Amino acid sequence: MRHRCRVPQLSKPADQRRALLRALTTELIRHGRITTTLPRAKAVRCEAERMITLAKEGTLAARRQALGYLYDPDLVQSLFKDAAPRYGDRKGGYTRILHTVSRRGDNAVMAILELT
Repeated sequence: MRHRCRVPQLSKPADQRRALLRALTTELIRHGRITTTLPRAKAVRCEAERMITLAKEGTLAARRQALGYLYDPDLVQSLFKDAAPRYGDRKGGYTRILHTVSRRGDNAVMAILELT
C-alpha cells in the first residue's frame, strides 16, 4: 500500500534514486534543459524548483543546503547569482515539461524538462 507516499520510486533503491535525482537536477541547472523519461522529469521538477527557491532565498543556510545537494559548487555560485533577478517575481513554476515522442528501444514516454 503506497497511500500518501509522495516520492516516486522510479524502480530503484533509495540510494540510487537519490543519486539519479541529484545528477539530473545538477544537469538541468547547468544546461537549462534535459531530455529524460516522463516519470523522471516529474520527479526532478520538484527538486529543481526546490533548489531555485533556495537560491531566491539567498541566505547562507540556503546556500549550504544547495551545496549539500548539487554536485558542482561553481554551479551553486552561478545559481545563487542569477536566480533572484531571473525568478524574483515568481512564486513557483520555474520548470516546464514538454512531451516528446516515445523512445525507440522500449517505447518509454519521453519528455523535455526545461527551465522557463
